[in-house]
Amino acid sequence: MNEEKILIVEDEKELGELVRDYLQVEGYEVILTFDGEQGLTHFHKEKPMMAVLDIMLPNIDGIEVCRRIRKESNIPILMMSAKKSDTDKIIGLGIGADDYITKPF
Repeated sequence: MNEEKILIVEDEKELGELVRDYLQVEGYEVILTFDGEQGLTHFHKEKPMMAVLDIMLPNIDGIEVCRRIRKESNIPILMMSAKKSDTDKIIGLGIGADDYITKPF
């Protein structure tokens, strides 16, 4: 596991780049991907210390990405989604996310 790498999986390019830029200013190396399949590929390749996942992603949704990461790793996972209902939050936290924030923020 690389203690300086954070994986962001966000299909909204501008938002993903904004979060990446803020994290880079703080000294983190950021891997930014735009769909769930790429996210899992980079998770296995880069071994990040943390993952930030959107729920509504192309190819593989963020819930499934979270589930697969959690089977292999105990890294912190932050769900970042426009889905705001309590049910969505409970599902995200229930499948292994450590925290859940809603967009926009």
